[in-house]
Amino acid sequence: MGQSHSDENPRRRSREDLAQELALRFKDKCFTSLEFYSLKDVFKSLADQQGSVRYLKEDTIARYLEIPDILGASPVIFQMISYLGAFPFLQDAPVVLELSQMVMVIVIMTERYKRVLARGSTDRTKLIFKSLAVYDRKVSEAGATLPLTVSNDETTSSKPANGGGADGGFAIDLPGEDESYDDDDDLVLTAYELLDIKEAVRQGSAPEFHGAIIPTDNFRKLVMLLLLAAPLDAQESLSQYSNRVAGSELELLRSTVDCILSSFVDVETSPGIKYRQFKTIIPVLFPYLFSSFNALFEHFLFSKNLDFSKHKTADPRMQQELAPKPAQPLLSDKGDILNDHMLAQISLFIPGSSLFRRVRRLYSGNDAGFSMGSFDAKVFNWRAPTILLVSGTLLAETPQGGQENAFADTLPTKRFRNGSKSSRVTYGVYVREPWKHTHKECFGDSETILFQLSPVHDVFPASTINTDYVAFTRPPGNQPCLSFGCPHPKPSKSSRREAHYTLGAVSLLLNDSFEFGVFNHDYTSRGGAFHTSISRTFDFQDRFEIDQLEVWGCGGDDEAKAQAERWAWEEREAEARRKINLGSGDIEADRALLEMAGLIGGNRSGGSMG
Repeated sequence: MGQSHSDENPRRRSREDLAQELALRFKDKCFTSLEFYSLKDVFKSLADQQGSVRYLKEDTIARYLEIPDILGASPVIFQMISYLGAFPFLQDAPVVLELSQMVMVIVIMTERYKRVLARGSTDRTKLIFKSLAVYDRKVSEAGATLPLTVSNDETTSSKPANGGGADGGFAIDLPGEDESYDDDDDLVLTAYELLDIKEAVRQGSAPEFHGAIIPTDNFRKLVMLLLLAAPLDAQESLSQYSNRVAGSELELLRSTVDCILSSFVDVETSPGIKYRQFKTIIPVLFPYLFSSFNALFEHFLFSKNLDFSKHKTADPRMQQELAPKPAQPLLSDKGDILNDHMLAQISLFIPGSSLFRRVRRLYSGNDAGFSMGSFDAKVFNWRAPTILLVSGTLLAETPQGGQENAFADTLPTKRFRNGSKSSRVTYGVYVREPWKHTHKECFGDSETILFQLSPVHDVFPASTINTDYVAFTRPPGNQPCLSFGCPHPKPSKSSRREAHYTLGAVSLLLNDSFEFGVFNHDYTSRGGAFHTSISRTFDFQDRFEIDQLEVWGCGGDDEAKAQAERWAWEEREAEARRKINLGSGDIEADRALLEMAGLIGGNRSGGSMG
């Protein structure tokens, strides 16, 4: 990696010189000396050579990153990095991946460019779209088809546009159907300014996109890889998660990815994802989708030749501390709803640092019983954020049986269609504050998140229109229910439950027996405590019979210890009460006995003695 002279006329510097200069600045600002030494060592050990050029091939990179063949993601990744390696002269893509090009790739993929190009820190999404998109203006104008998978080694043959499905070809959009976007991205412009490139050099920086899309099948393969790598640390091996891409686990992964793709397109019929969809949906539904790239590409910065744990002269204790540790389970307990893939799916909008190996199952309806009392006992002692998950089967338009009729009678007349064609749904809520009973008003804050995981991935962030985030009401005095986004239940004036529940514009409500639930999405009203969907711009309502309900606590050992101590204290209190022989008929004597046992008096209450 050479360095051009700073006093040279910028107009006389070649693109190769400018790219080398930028790579050198990235190297100095974005890597430590040890990291760059490791990168050079890794590159040297992997590179093929043709003449004087040393470069990396697709299969070499896939093998080094341990990308499972069964995902089929290697050609997609290679297409991406062959494009990003040309930065900032993207019109030269794809490029041969020499060392300076790999510097560009790693700096962008790990977001280290922010240390140099701060102004373009939020513009990686556009760059990633361009690296994944395919286009052919002549084909577009002819209304012909393009291949779904594009790589340097092979091209999938096209099928007629009416073939449909993920494996068929597709008709590219005609020019003008999708908006074009500025080719001079913030990242590119900032890099030009850094290199003191004059305006004239910016011209023709990249071909203009007409109908550019990310092929659906390519994006499916990429998202499968991103979910697999979501819990990865920089020095962890991706192969340690190989059990997640085998047998039934692979089928679960595929179904999870289909839910994610449904946020963008109809996975059965759509040829690909347009930029308008990409730039709108990613920041809200998947703000951490590409975080997996950080740890994955940091592998290039850790040379195995520098593994001090294997050094002969290393201290034995240091060897033990630095030696690779076996992969720990992502979940501490098996969930009725939550699995490893779903946890990775949640990490696309909640940081994985709060989730992987840090969630504990607090409550399961199948184990503790579907009741508000058991929910209270299991969840209310957790003093850190929680994730509630509920899954069920959609009810028929006409209630079947007495219980469904009784539930329908507690709701306003259904005016909206179902949210999807699937018969099963899974919804969830992230609650940051500790749970409590809501006698008069809801609790929660602006960090509360309402979401759907299947059959369509959707996220409904908290709004500030109102603060009706979470209500947990039990009799007497209120309509009993567990609700999110609904106005606080009104006090019941009689034992008969004649009044309807009031549903919020975007809300989830579970009835008091945890037997039925309803999710309401009144898009026309533009939202309430939670924002409306950005991917489904229509009104819908899902009424479902609850099959499974569970709550997971987010946190570490400290939170789990505090909850265990609280449970132990409550058990001791209950046991002490059971051992006291009351019922003598003398209320004052019984009260004195309770005070001697330390169960009432001071700030405690022994309840009514009358």
